[in-house]
Amino acid sequence: MNLTRALGSVGGLTLASRVLGLVRDSLFARFVGASFASDAFLVAFRLPNLFRALFAEGAFSAAFIPMFNRKMAEGENGMPRAVTFAENALSVLLPMLIVFTIVMELAAWPVTYLLSGGFKNASAGEFAFAVELSRITFPYLLLISLVSLLGGILNSLQKFWVNAAAPILLNATLIAALLFFHTDPLGTARNQAIAVTVSGALQLLWLGWSCRAAGVRLRLRMPRLNPDVKKLLSLIWPAAAGAGAVQINLVVSTALAASLLPEGSVSYIYYADRLNQLPLGLIGIGLGTVLLPTISRQLGLGHEADAMDTQNRGMELALFFTLPATVALIACGAPIVAALFQHGAFKADDTVATAGALAAFSIGLPAYILVKVLTPGYYARSDTRTPVRFATIAIAINFVLNLAFIVPLQHLGPPLATALASCVNVFLLYRTLRTRGHFVPDLRLRRRAVRLLGAALLMGIAMYLLTDRFTPYTTGPSLTRWMAMFVLVGTGGLVYAVACFVLRAYTPADLRVMFRRKAV
Repeated sequence: MNLTRALGSVGGLTLASRVLGLVRDSLFARFVGASFASDAFLVAFRLPNLFRALFAEGAFSAAFIPMFNRKMAEGENGMPRAVTFAENALSVLLPMLIVFTIVMELAAWPVTYLLSGGFKNASAGEFAFAVELSRITFPYLLLISLVSLLGGILNSLQKFWVNAAAPILLNATLIAALLFFHTDPLGTARNQAIAVTVSGALQLLWLGWSCRAAGVRLRLRMPRLNPDVKKLLSLIWPAAAGAGAVQINLVVSTALAASLLPEGSVSYIYYADRLNQLPLGLIGIGLGTVLLPTISRQLGLGHEADAMDTQNRGMELALFFTLPATVALIACGAPIVAALFQHGAFKADDTVATAGALAAFSIGLPAYILVKVLTPGYYARSDTRTPVRFATIAIAINFVLNLAFIVPLQHLGPPLATALASCVNVFLLYRTLRTRGHFVPDLRLRRRAVRLLGAALLMGIAMYLLTDRFTPYTTGPSLTRWMAMFVLVGTGGLVYAVACFVLRAYTPADLRVMFRRKAV
């Protein structure tokens, strides 16, 4: 397997999902805008999003995939043993998830209050509406956790594309609800909450069918806490905090913004985060999905040098894509936000506020993605506790910085706090891997990183100079807006590509090697 080709498969489908996500957010901004209705839905959607990030993209995979792979490596009967392990895990997790979902439904009022701080100046009726939306979305927590188990099996079988395609169903369902069931802002928000849970059921059906097509048929067994399941559970909980530090920080930021800032602030932070999530989803999640099973397999075979090389190349790919994305979102966030969201109920002032939050988030974009590259170095060695210690430190720093920034910086404070806390997290992960000798940046990575940074800065200067020329077109008719944004971003990408070749960050020979098939 070639790392670049595997990332291309996962990344291409993730890109399709994220583009659909932007379409969804653009429609949501048009029909709902930045109002109490949008704030209420986004608070109700925050917890399902957290679970999706923690389990579907993080903790469960981090704990389950290395154990599943080790079972598969146990001789001729490895696959049946691995399937039995998955069945035992399902038999214990399913009743736990059912009980947890029931508890969340009963505790919807305090949970919503915790996530929102009660909303600033919200009436009793408005808060009751927010609680209703939370109750509608809570079943998604159970569904997406089951999806993560099936997705972990398929990733272990190197069928990365199947799991990567699942989020497309989420965005397609929400888009359909916006197009066919939009009413007033409150009614549209309620229909979006319903669509979230429906999409979870569709994702579960898709993954279940795909597992059967791959020859994996899971049977429900009597719940039994055997040693393998106990070990899995002991690994999941620390991995959840370790993998989800950014998402946990966003939950904290959302709660503080909802309780302390004016109406619409939660929406500004959400729309900015959605744009920030585009490169994170395309690069970070894709790399994390591919790196974990790859490094686990290499370490299981005793190939330490190969595992080290895989992580170096993962870091290299992360920087290649992340540095220009960071610079672009900071340099020309306003025209991008205007092109995507400024129409209907979303006004020019909302664009300015969202672009500011986007710039603050983007400062931490390299850190968000490098966390996804570095944590497989721990998880592949069944160490889920070290990342959780560092994540806990990052969460504490985020909370303190939120309190320090939120009054003077208003809605810019929470994104900046999240970015700085993520930088601390990635520094701790990197330093510890180096200290243990599990990751040493090779000469190729060190040389290339400096040149990639130079190319990204040159691109940023070009995009900044072009911003004023493109801005008037980003608020015109829909086709004009989108064309202006694509031309601006495309021009920046062309400048970056040329700069990479001029600075010799990459050569044509390097690209041929990257896309050549390579067995692992």
